[in-house]
Amino acid sequence: MSDFLLDNAFVKVERCENSATVHLAGDWIIDNAVAIDSLMASVKLAAGDNPMFDCSAIGALDTTGAVLIRRFSDGCEHSDGAPLVNIQARHTKLLEVISCSPPPVSTEPDQIAWYLLPLLQAGTATVGAFRSGGRLLGFLGLVLMRLMGALFDLGRVRLVPVVHQMEVIGLQSMGIVGLISFLIGAVMVNQGAIQLAKFGADIFVIDMLGIGHLRELGILLTAIIIAGRSGSAFTAQIGSMVLHEEVDAMKTLGMDPIDVLVLPRLMAITICLPLLAFYADVVGVAGGALMAWIQLDITPANFLIYFREVITIDHYWVGIIKAPFFAAVIATTGCYNGLRVQGSADDLGARTTRSVVQSIFLVIVLDALFAIFFTSVGL
Repeated sequence: MSDFLLDNAFVKVERCENSATVHLAGDWIIDNAVAIDSLMASVKLAAGDNPMFDCSAIGALDTTGAVLIRRFSDGCEHSDGAPLVNIQARHTKLLEVISCSPPPVSTEPDQIAWYLLPLLQAGTATVGAFRSGGRLLGFLGLVLMRLMGALFDLGRVRLVPVVHQMEVIGLQSMGIVGLISFLIGAVMVNQGAIQLAKFGADIFVIDMLGIGHLRELGILLTAIIIAGRSGSAFTAQIGSMVLHEEVDAMKTLGMDPIDVLVLPRLMAITICLPLLAFYADVVGVAGGALMAWIQLDITPANFLIYFREVITIDHYWVGIIKAPFFAAVIATTGCYNGLRVQGSADDLGARTTRSVVQSIFLVIVLDALFAIFFTSVGL
């Protein structure tokens, strides 16, 4: 026994005991699309979940009508759509094409004009730099807080790691620092003598060497060497511990990674960098004196006598005062990037590179600020 639950010019729903048949009739074309689409909710309610669609009474059919049929079919069953039966031969191909239509795909995003791309990249890099600088500054504040606490509670200071780091950072760096400083001192005298000889002022090469090396080049080159050598090592060592979950194990055991990993390195580099700067100054002046003896026939004794007359101790202190600040920047940047490593060895390499670049950049910026400050105060 069956009856019609819905009966109009386009759709008739015939309900039997356990099933329902939806009879489609009339012209399913674009002109009738609004009226047909408005019946969707009523057909779904009357037909239930598993109806069949009888297409034998359909008159004219276009693409819009075929889409509506597929929409009715898909809306009445959640799997592959309700079956369509008694399809007329002239409608079969169109309904097959509609059923085989490819799924919608996302369109290609709008491309930025080539002349605007550099501005976008510069803006993105600037925003990223400010964010990274803010996080680095916050990490520096955290490290300084822990350092102040350790100085008031000396039991937290780990002397063995500090001494070990002093050996790695300071003692093992003396060879490369001394070699570069010696060569730079010699090159400064060599090039300075060539230019000053044009004015008959060869002797002033000692002034140039003393002021330039003691105030700027000695400490700056030393800091750059340490940033490339030890700053990258900090990032690689700590980052490897992060990847192997050793830092997480420390936290589980109640150990603060700042106290265990960062503070010994910060203390060691803060102690060693002024000593290395002094060593670089001495070796650089020795290289300059040797080149002056060879090229200008200025004996080492005469070189030292004139050096003492024209170079004051202020030039030396201007260079040495920068060392602790450079050390703090190098240690903080290296350890910060090491603790930020995550994911894979690729990120470890990227963080190591970023650590070196950031350290050298910040050292040069600090050196420029110090130069402006000392000039303004008359030093």
